[in-house]
Formats: sequence, C-alpha cells, structure tokens
Amino acid sequence: MADTNTNEISYKVSSNPHVRSKATTGSIMFFVIIALIPATGFGIYNFGFRAVLVIIAAVVPAVLTELLFNIVMKKKQTVFDLSAVVTGLLLALNMPVSIPLWMPALGSVFAILVVKMLFGGIGQNFMNPALAARCFLLISFPAAMTDFTTDVYTGATPLAALKAGEAVDVSSMIIGRTAGTIGETSLIAIVIGACFLIFMGVIDLKIPGCYILSFTVFIAVFGGRGVDPAYLAAQLAGGGLMLGAFFMATDYVTRPITKWGQIIYGIFLGVMTGIFRVFGPSAEGVSYAIIIGNLIVPLIEKITKPVPFGYRRADFKKQKGGK
Repeated sequence: MADTNTNEISYKVSSNPHVRSKATTGSIMFFVIIALIPATGFGIYNFGFRAVLVIIAAVVPAVLTELLFNIVMKKKQTVFDLSAVVTGLLLALNMPVSIPLWMPALGSVFAILVVKMLFGGIGQNFMNPALAARCFLLISFPAAMTDFTTDVYTGATPLAALKAGEAVDVSSMIIGRTAGTIGETSLIAIVIGACFLIFMGVIDLKIPGCYILSFTVFIAVFGGRGVDPAYLAAQLAGGGLMLGAFFMATDYVTRPITKWGQIIYGIFLGVMTGIFRVFGPSAEGVSYAIIIGNLIVPLIEKITKPVPFGYRRADFKKQKGGK
C-alpha cells in the first residue's frame, strides 16, 4: 500500500494465519454431532432405552467437568463449543450397553479433566480424549468393558467369533443387528454419518481411506485367509474400525496437518490395527492403534514438514542444522 506521508511503498505482513474460514469449533462440532445421529439412533434401536442412559451418563459429566474446571480456574468458558458433548458422545458409542452407569461418567471426567483441560483445553490435548478414556476404562475394568451380553444378544461379538475360527453373518454386521458397543455395530449408519462429514467439508478421505486400505492389505497378507471377501468384509464391518477411521482418527487436534503426514498416519493406523487383531489376544485394536498413532504425530509432522516457499530442500535443511 502507498504511504501518503513519504510517497514510498510499504509492505505490512500480518501474523499468520493468513487463510481465514467461516468455520468455527462450534460449527464443526455441531456437524460431528449430526453425523453421529445415525449411529446413535441405531444403537438406541438395537440395544434399547439403556443405551440412552449410557449416553446421558457420558455426555452430562463431560460437559459439567469442562464447565466447572473453567469456573474454578477462572478461564474463558469453552463449554459452548460443543467439543465436550462430542467427547462424551463418542465415549458412550464406544462402550457396551451393559456397562455400569458410573463407568462412562468416570471415563468422561478422565477424558475432559486429565486428557483435555489439564493440557490447556481444546487444541492442546496430545491424544483423542474419548479414546484415551476408553483405554483407561479397558485397562481398569476389562471385564465390564468387554461384556457385550444383553437381553437381545448373548455370546461373543462377531470379531471375537471370527478370531476363534467361527462363522459370522456379514450381512447382520453391515446392518448392525449384532453384539458390540453402542455405536459400532451398524456399518450403514456410520457410513451415512461419514458421508455427511465429507459433504460438509469437515473431513476428507486421506486418513480414513489410507487407514481402511492399509488395514485390508495387512489382513489379506497376514490374516491367514488370503483375499477372502467374506472374511475381509467382516473385519472391516466389525470392531469399531469404521467409527474409528471416520470419527476419531480424523480428529483435528491429534492428527497430522501435512498432506503426506496424514497419508503416513492413516497407513500406520491400518497396520497397527491389523497387528493387534491378527497377533494380539484381543479381537479389537482400533482404540489402541489410534492412541499410539496420536503419540507419534509430532514425529510424522517433523519428517513431512514442507519446505518454505523460496527455499531449496537442501538449503533449508542446512539452515536448520540438518545434513
């Protein structure tokens, strides 16, 4: 712009970020809640009214914990951005319907207080709060967290049956009429929600696509069944893989921000999930894979950091002290 006093050209460079968007944390979280409605609704239909109680027992403590923390610590109130609601809802959808109601409440307090607020609040947490809370509960109360017996379903989950060498009904897994956590059973409901997020531009397919593809390849190579369509379909439809791939691996805070970082991250998650399922004692593995992936995101971003405009890669590395 021209300087009227000196008739000289002056350039003012403001602090980043330079790209602005109308999207806010609240609007993004609202879209995520809408996207989770199909899985939530089917979970309630599949497991009955007690699923509602589990959801309430997870969401309400999450919101209250963030509200009270901000009041006590005299911080700006952030509870209205709906991120606590999303955390509580995701935790509830990752729990069996038979869980004692105090456990989702405890998990929500752990997720918000320990994983989120003590590290600075939204944008500062180093791992997904809902999955961190689920892993905390799995370690602390393994029997209750893996008890999927209800009035409707008895016996093992389809993935556990598959791991034991038994046959499973893939069509029931796709529809969702099976045992499992509240929100993981219906592949159709999860995909509907994921399509909504993609359509609204909240997520893209880099992370979930690489996750699902690398997992499929790993299972085909190491699963012992080769390219068996029924076996691969059952692995993809069960164990919360789709819920994790579209709704938790894509978490803005705990995923890489670089393009190649997201691709590497997705492949890592697919391989880790495959390792847990094929070689581990549990039939699941999604939660632990994503948590471990969250921990290595700083390393992934370091090795995929793009060269600034105007630099050659060799010169940039030399300036930073690299070889």
